[in-house]
Amino acid sequence: MKILQISDTHNKHRQLTNLPAADVIVHCGDITENGTEEEALDFLNWFMELSYPHKIFVTGNHDLCLRDAEGIEDLPDHIHFLQDCGCEIDGIRFFGLSYDHEESIIPMYTDIVITHEPPTMILDESDGIHWGNIRIQNRVREVKPRYHLFGHAHDGYGIHKQDGIIYSNGSLLDEQSRLCHAPKVFQIGNR
Repeated sequence: MKILQISDTHNKHRQLTNLPAADVIVHCGDITENGTEEEALDFLNWFMELSYPHKIFVTGNHDLCLRDAEGIEDLPDHIHFLQDCGCEIDGIRFFGLSYDHEESIIPMYTDIVITHEPPTMILDESDGIHWGNIRIQNRVREVKPRYHLFGHAHDGYGIHKQDGIIYSNGSLLDEQSRLCHAPKVFQIGNR
């Protein structure tokens, strides 16, 4: 399975043209800039138009209008709003944790954990500040997923492997809100 990771598009999603091919596209939050329903709707319309067989997204700190939503009505079956819940696609178990929600609900035996916040001290620095969440870091270390995908710290863009877990910050914008980082593509097989 090929997974495409993007994050922190902040209303610039329509500028993303010629995205790489993948089986699943994952957006790790901050789809909006001001958190309005209009911004979220514009993102959802764009996301639905993409030709990927499966699409996953979680909320970020900017996505205020969706932060406490329990679901989104009328989403097609192949689009997964992982608001503190999971899904399984071709034997790969995904779990999405919404921004600033309780990390203890991340289940064991998850293959890919998706959060907006990074773990502490792993690809979490931006403007000289570490934005990582120690509780997420501790839970991810307990769960031991194959991948932890996140964003939030724009300058933390990159990949880091530690203790058998691949951590990936997929923020596409830098701190000056310029689209400058490339989307990430991962190949993952069944265990």
